[in-house]
Amino acid sequence: MRRVALIYNPASGQRPKRRAAVIAEVVSVLREAGVEVKVIATESPASAGRQAHAAMEEGYDTILACGGDGTAHEAMQPLVGGSAALGVVPMGTANALAADLGLPGAPIEAVKKLLAATPTRVSVGRVCYQDREGVTRSRYFIVAAGVGADALFMGRLNPKLKQRFGYALYVVEAFRLWMTHRYPMFAACFKESGDAPPRVEVASQILAVRIRNFGGVLHDLAPGAAITNPKLHVIALTTRSRVRYLRFMIAVLLGRHKYVAPIQLVECESVECYGLEGSTEELFVEADGEWLGTLPVRMEVVPDALTVLIPTKGV
Repeated sequence: MRRVALIYNPASGQRPKRRAAVIAEVVSVLREAGVEVKVIATESPASAGRQAHAAMEEGYDTILACGGDGTAHEAMQPLVGGSAALGVVPMGTANALAADLGLPGAPIEAVKKLLAATPTRVSVGRVCYQDREGVTRSRYFIVAAGVGADALFMGRLNPKLKQRFGYALYVVEAFRLWMTHRYPMFAACFKESGDAPPRVEVASQILAVRIRNFGGVLHDLAPGAAITNPKLHVIALTTRSRVRYLRFMIAVLLGRHKYVAPIQLVECESVECYGLEGSTEELFVEADGEWLGTLPVRMEVVPDALTVLIPTKGV
């Protein structure tokens, strides 16, 4: 890590003035370590990728995403397949990737760990979907991607309210969704191995997980999931029962969840999701907490795709 482009989201997390002060401290720590630093504020919710690409063109070997999982998601897009490394500094509302990498929640301490981190090649997920105009597009993801209620949840979150209320807004919106959502069903086709025929399930929610530790109580949501794992670990809820959803979430929060029908954990090479014949329900997809579009959807793993700065005890 010699030349670093530090990309931060001025609207990520809470207390903007405090965030600006922390960014200045992070820059100071890096420069004291002899690292050349360029500070880049994102211009819009989707600008981090374009700005990261421009920094790579200028010869910066490391992109530090200072913010939440959404900032890391945008910044990593142009890095996939290249040699520049991604580092994350937790400063957002959701910092699941930082937690999984073993980084402390305090940004300054996280940067100190990144200075001694090992650049490691990892696999990433790729999701193909349809945008609002019906055009097929794709995005890479490193935390998780989902179809169903979680994508609707992400689409409903107001960025300004998210900045103001943080996790409190997550709780309120999650409860409102649980009370009002109809949990429409769709088909999920799992390719579990090269030789086995695809398996089709009818589900109301799937979540393709790439990390094992989301932080807090969600430290082992999908056993076996890891950014070094060449397969997806997909949580599939093959029910539309609110009671089943609630029981599962309570079990997750208590660390007592198990995967038995109608809630399964499927290890697979890929999963394709499409609407049921005759269904008029609109179903959505998200990746790393960012709302993307609608069905049909395909998710798969791209091996050896991205260099990530991982502290010695991370992953």
